[in-house]
Amino acid sequence: MKRAFIFLLLSSLFLSSCGPADSAQAAFDSTANYIENKGSDTIVNLALAWAETYQAEHADIRISVTGGGSGTGIAALINGTVDIANASRKIKEEEVAEAQSKGINPMEHIIARDAIAVIVNPRNPVSSLTLQQISDIYSGKTTRWTDLGGEDRPIVKLSRETNSGTHVYFLETVLRLGSKEDKTLFSMDTLLLPSSEGIISEVRDNPNAIGYDGLGYVPEDLKMIAIAKESGAAYVLPSIETVNDKSYAIARDLYMYTNGQPAGAIREYLDWILSEQAQQIVAELGFVPAK
Repeated sequence: MKRAFIFLLLSSLFLSSCGPADSAQAAFDSTANYIENKGSDTIVNLALAWAETYQAEHADIRISVTGGGSGTGIAALINGTVDIANASRKIKEEEVAEAQSKGINPMEHIIARDAIAVIVNPRNPVSSLTLQQISDIYSGKTTRWTDLGGEDRPIVKLSRETNSGTHVYFLETVLRLGSKEDKTLFSMDTLLLPSSEGIISEVRDNPNAIGYDGLGYVPEDLKMIAIAKESGAAYVLPSIETVNDKSYAIARDLYMYTNGQPAGAIREYLDWILSEQAQQIVAELGFVPAK
């Protein structure tokens, strides 16, 4: 009898300690759908805007969005710690093989498109470059602006870090000019910065700097370089129009990866991302709608 009385007393104290907020939280947690979304820093602002809009219309959904780079997101997918990995590059064959060895089957979803803008300080008189000239800059063959029609100043090269999908895409498309046999690398004196904001800040402060960033991140006070695919070709500035008509040379798809065919809340969220409402957000943030 004494043991029964003590048990009932402790149970009563426990229940009385749970206030209305605890009860409401428990009720939400029991019905909520959680979506873990991680990866590309290029996509992170877009993913945050999508998550905020979607959650406002779906009270039973929670979406966690973090950056860290495309490589970080894909690694998390391979390790089974995220539902959706954001990537500004295609997943590599070796990453697919590693994922499959762990029972993960990466499935690709194209969710938007992007142009990579090459940017300089507005005081720099250089306004146009060919892909080959940009490759020569970043590989270290061209080291002074005077060789490109500018002032006699050293060229300060800025790049995203190696874990960035933008870094990988720029390496393969610009430095190596799309050739899989080409093994050109960034010059050792290239400054590797951890974020788009870091590149923007350095170009703004340094008249000798050149950098690259997703079109949606480039502010109006910086100068975008018009790019020609080859010598003698037209020089084209990045925009939604020039990405869609494929006249701009450095444009790419943006991706989300899931483990196999998504279902339930993840499937519904990805379907919504390709809706007119979500793709309007893509355009508002300076990216190119997938549809």
